[in-house]
Amino acid sequence: MSQETRATEAVVEFIASTTFADIPPEALRIGTRCIVDGLGVILAGSTTAASGILRAQVREDGSRAEATILGRDSFQTRAASAALVNATSGHAHDYDDTQLSTAADRIFGLLTHPTIPPLAASLAVGERLGVSGRTMLEAFLVGFEVECKMADAILPTHYRQGFHTSGTIGAFGAMAATAKLLKLDRAALAHAIGITASMSSGIRVSFGTMTKPLHVGRAAFNGVTAAELAGRGFTAGADALDGPWGFFQVLGGGFDADRIAGVLGRPWTIVSPGVSIKPYPCGCLGHPTMDAMLALVTEHDVKPGQIRRIRLRAGSNILNPLRYTIASTELEAKFCPAFMLSAVALRRKAGVHEFSDDFVRSAPVQAMMRRVDTVFDQDIENQGFVKMLSIVEVELEDGRVLTQASGPYRGGPDRPFTTDELRGKFTECASLVLPPDRLEAVLARIDTIEQVGNVRDFTTLLSAPAFARA
Repeated sequence: MSQETRATEAVVEFIASTTFADIPPEALRIGTRCIVDGLGVILAGSTTAASGILRAQVREDGSRAEATILGRDSFQTRAASAALVNATSGHAHDYDDTQLSTAADRIFGLLTHPTIPPLAASLAVGERLGVSGRTMLEAFLVGFEVECKMADAILPTHYRQGFHTSGTIGAFGAMAATAKLLKLDRAALAHAIGITASMSSGIRVSFGTMTKPLHVGRAAFNGVTAAELAGRGFTAGADALDGPWGFFQVLGGGFDADRIAGVLGRPWTIVSPGVSIKPYPCGCLGHPTMDAMLALVTEHDVKPGQIRRIRLRAGSNILNPLRYTIASTELEAKFCPAFMLSAVALRRKAGVHEFSDDFVRSAPVQAMMRRVDTVFDQDIENQGFVKMLSIVEVELEDGRVLTQASGPYRGGPDRPFTTDELRGKFTECASLVLPPDRLEAVLARIDTIEQVGNVRDFTTLLSAPAFARA
């Protein structure tokens, strides 16, 4: 890294100078799709135990009513706390979208989930300020871009040594979105970045527990808080991303300057390389494998009773993070390849209803998981980490062995969700909270988000009590 490179300055300038007119139409289109997906998973996540515990604690704080905690048991609290709960809900099912990478060593974009932190922040602060949908969308996309470029720039050491980028770098996305709404000047922006750098956290040891979604919730809370403090005159190191004591060096061992300086918005990451919308509510590293299993059992009409063994061949980028051999809870199941394959084998689907404690602990699932083996495959490893490659082998009781390699990632740019698939996922998620007759109204409002006069009118539609009163 060149000592002359000023990553902090590049981020400050991008946030300060970018306007809605600078955002290309394709970024606006994809951004709207990400909001559909993000709001769906927030609503679904509001039904989880983790979200319930967190909203109970926030309710006890008795903070002033600034922004809405969405979904089940909706109420209002201060903006940072609303962002905390909504973002935790948004990652609670591990169903939110995933950043793509630009190089083979970047481990699939360092597995950053880019939408939820800036979305939760821009909704909460936008509601507090009463901004328009157009202004909220601008802030969301600015935050999304800052988050993705930072995740792409930091060296892979950051992820490999155990940091969860959706928590550590997601905080900068939330900060950038909030700072845009607060119209911070350049000096305050530099301080907001510095405050965020000192608050950034999240380690992978908690994958498979309630703390993993809390990483994303804290990212939103910390980003909102950092920008608000900077707006009040709170100070921090003015070059917090740079130098030997800066964020990139301390948390990642350095960064690639040409992945952030001069390239923010050139192109917008949401357009190229793009973003993947998840087809399953679990760790994305298992999704191509699950699709391969689905194709195999469907094409050959394999019944559960015919299966003797299942083998998953993959590299370390998949086998190491998916670390649970046998799952005993739905949170563990999200990082358990044995469950992922078992759910597809048993039901030929794996949605929010399959990822439940009852299903995970059921006798058929527990028995099927014990028929699954994982095998490290050096040939797959040698192909790099930019693609999530795997091979599924199913050995049948009659001695046949059926094989299926993973294909293009469903939900990604090479195989994007259709409009119907995206709306179907939203319906699956939102119907856990909202009545059926209101789902189309929400989707219609998102489709025309640029025309919404006040975000407060929009967030009202996303709370369960509001629908109960309708």
